[in-house]
Amino acid sequence: MDKSKEFKNKSAFHFQDFIKLIKKTKPKYWQLWIGLILGLLATFTQLIIPKAAQSMVNNFSKGVSPTLIIGVIILFIVSALINAFSGALLGFFGENVVANLRKLLWLKIIRLPIKYFDNVKTGMMTSRLVNDSDQIKNLLAVSFPSSVTSIFQLIGALVIMLFMDWKMTIIMFIAVPVVMLVMTPVMRKTRKVGHERQGELANFSGKAEETLSEIRLVKSSNAEDYEKQSGNKSVQKLYQIGLKEAIYDSIASPLMGTVMMALIVGVLAYGAHRVAIGSMTIGTMFAFLMYLFQIIGPVSSMARFFTDLSKASGSTQRIQELMIEPIEDFQTGEKFNVDGQKLTMENVDFAYNNDQPVLQDVSFTANPNTTIAFVGPSGSGKSTIFSLLERYYSIDNGAIRVGNTNIDSINLKNWRSQIGFVSQDSAIMAGTIRHNLTYGLDRQFSDEQLWAVLKLAYADGFVREMDAGLDTQVGERGIKVSGGQRQRLAIARAFLRDPKILMLDEATASLDSESEAMVQKALQQLMKGRTTLTIAHRLSTIVDSDDIYFIDHGKVAGHGTHQELLDSLPIYREYVKIQFKQS
Repeated sequence: MDKSKEFKNKSAFHFQDFIKLIKKTKPKYWQLWIGLILGLLATFTQLIIPKAAQSMVNNFSKGVSPTLIIGVIILFIVSALINAFSGALLGFFGENVVANLRKLLWLKIIRLPIKYFDNVKTGMMTSRLVNDSDQIKNLLAVSFPSSVTSIFQLIGALVIMLFMDWKMTIIMFIAVPVVMLVMTPVMRKTRKVGHERQGELANFSGKAEETLSEIRLVKSSNAEDYEKQSGNKSVQKLYQIGLKEAIYDSIASPLMGTVMMALIVGVLAYGAHRVAIGSMTIGTMFAFLMYLFQIIGPVSSMARFFTDLSKASGSTQRIQELMIEPIEDFQTGEKFNVDGQKLTMENVDFAYNNDQPVLQDVSFTANPNTTIAFVGPSGSGKSTIFSLLERYYSIDNGAIRVGNTNIDSINLKNWRSQIGFVSQDSAIMAGTIRHNLTYGLDRQFSDEQLWAVLKLAYADGFVREMDAGLDTQVGERGIKVSGGQRQRLAIARAFLRDPKILMLDEATASLDSESEAMVQKALQQLMKGRTTLTIAHRLSTIVDSDDIYFIDHGKVAGHGTHQELLDSLPIYREYVKIQFKQS
């Protein structure tokens, strides 16, 4: 297949993808159809004007008719008003499509599984949501409305011109394909550069978001110069791509202008000759020139539309790739009350992306209202166990059950609603304390209920000291509250969720002694009457557990009470000795 055919096939493929993508947004077609009808009406009005002008010019020798002049002025005004309404409706259609597309993308992104986020930078997904959808917005809300009326005007003017003087119109039919032939290579290059630019924008967005989210690490590491160089490289790449885009865009307009100017000169010369020999009236030539000018604008609009379509094709492809990614299923599965049920993991194997196994033949049992601790060296797979329990990933072999029910058969939303999770660095969303306490919960809570859970978490004291109390803004990623305060807010949130299963991942590991004591007291309150799974290094957390599982290199090396493991498992004894020295 030659390159021209390949380009056409690719263009057709992208256009089909574009149409499919638009259909997914469930557009308001009534806006499209009314806009098109008004566009036709406006075009019809505009096409009458040159004919009226022709009559007026041809009758100059007999005197100017005031009625005809007023009629032409009214036609101009009516045409402009109808055209404005048509453009507005078509613009509304485009804006509605893009708004719905962004809603679809946002819903898609937040329902993607964790494993997708493991492999793709969040900044790249932000680019899909903002930059790529913006390309489609420019096409639908700006280029598409003008190109639709342009098509009507172009066809109408050409048909009338053909009936007026077919010889002069032949020049037009020759010129338009020439324009398209000249523009095709430029459009091909524009599409390629547009695809390149959107990809590099996504990379730059990902880089910027990653750097700014860890700005304290940048500062503490004196890494400003490194980030400056790294950022400058990305900016320079975008600059180079922008130069190419500017060159191709700048070539397109002069090319079209040159061809159109040659066309006008040719028509004028030929028309003047026809008038001179008496085979055409001056009014006909005047009208013909008016139609010619009516064609120039539509041809430019059509060229811009195809240029924008070329740019949007890459954006459409990337959005389509995102849209076909599998999402988490919150619809299927039974509702199941896990209260009072035994939780078991049976001979589970797991590896990330089919890499080296992280867990091998892992089994444990957590009886109702007991505390199970997972201990072992860093990287042994403890946090992965929690991720599997949250169903962030699917296991490769084995089963996880609550009672006699496999957790995969339980409705995902229902399952997660019964789990409370407090991590080493509990996440806090930008917003108020009230927003963070109730985040993700679909029911209303009174101030009294919120203060009650804050008190249970030993967090009411510092919240009351804040100027706005529950409505205090915590800043991005909770920067305005300390680590200990953040942990206690996370515990208060867990109290409000009232989970049946509680998972604690090094919840006190990074706190000072005073904060640890406060958080530990809050955790003891939270653990009452719940099945608790905890990952811990500190002996104070380990020794009181009902059962301790020692995880080493993704396997269960042994389990039992603290004393039983001291007596039977040398690797655990050594681990405790190291932890005792560190504590």
